[in-house]
Amino acid sequence: MKIERITLHHLRMPLRAPFETSFGRIETRECILVQLYADGQIGLGECVADHQPGYSYETTGTAWHILEEFIATKILKGEINDAADCQARMSGIRGHQLAKAGIEMAVWDLLGKRSGRSLRSLLGGELEKVAVGVSVGLQVSPTRLVGQVGKYMSEGYKRVKIKIKPGRDVQDTFAVRNAYPNLRLQVDANSAYSLDTAKSLKPLDDMNLLMIEQPLFEDDIWDHAKLQAQLQTPLCLDESITSVRHARYAIEMKACRIINIKAGRLGGLREAVAAHDLCREHGIPVWCGGMLETGVGRASNLALASLPNFSLPGDISASDRYYEMDITRERFVLNDDSTITVPDQPGLGVNLDLSALDKFTLKKKVIESE
Repeated sequence: MKIERITLHHLRMPLRAPFETSFGRIETRECILVQLYADGQIGLGECVADHQPGYSYETTGTAWHILEEFIATKILKGEINDAADCQARMSGIRGHQLAKAGIEMAVWDLLGKRSGRSLRSLLGGELEKVAVGVSVGLQVSPTRLVGQVGKYMSEGYKRVKIKIKPGRDVQDTFAVRNAYPNLRLQVDANSAYSLDTAKSLKPLDDMNLLMIEQPLFEDDIWDHAKLQAQLQTPLCLDESITSVRHARYAIEMKACRIINIKAGRLGGLREAVAAHDLCREHGIPVWCGGMLETGVGRASNLALASLPNFSLPGDISASDRYYEMDITRERFVLNDDSTITVPDQPGLGVNLDLSALDKFTLKKKVIESE
């Protein structure tokens, strides 16, 4: 197919409530919506970079630059047959995984719409509903945290992840575990510890956690292997896994027992599926992490999480967990069994709410083929 035009929308959307992690607090979320036009169809993609370089060095500003100045020229030349072809065209661009993933998602959406197949079908997904959980940011006190966790449990979430950082780790986790002894609970440090300071996490071994996510540096695998050997609780790597190659390193080094797969962090859905397959081959369970996505990215995550080795609940959550108003007409809701139904319509299976899109757009750029 020939991509005739690319439209980029820089969005800023208010969150229903502030969200705080070890690297900062946000009240609004930014992203870039990608639209690819080909043969009368429009493919939708979401670049999940935010305005701050906290989780990743990529921001909406850097991603916009890479998309406009470098990726667009490669995508608008010649025919694109599939996602592998799309990735091959971008392979000469070092890094910038979030930007690449936004484009590739839109290609997948086009492929699904052209073939009449859902993204779940294209990726080889099997589940019609996927298990999900909710991520709870740092709160002002353990008491407030316990209250927030209880609120989400009352809404039907059966797995909860809480954010931690030095000084807000063991006490917060104990408070939640003590209040809810049977809750499926995990913690996420977002790289807030060193190998020395992570010794303070040893008491978490007594709290029956699903996992401790990314306690050490965002680019580290080596020290995670040392730390995993000291802990009974499974470590999960997130920020460190930016390619299938890094997933292989982590598995061979025994740096973790679980891997969080985010298509954006890996540069696209194709690489995410390859990481899933590698982990399945080695008996490493995976789950789908969230980046506060709009309905576009949420639909993509659900399709990805329908693959068989996503055996742990993902951070996908219902649409109303984060936004009063979304940019898609479809709203994803939590089922009674703490699952969300995977879209089964062609492509991503979502349609834009144009009034919401206009409301949240900070700037827009149309790039035409020559």
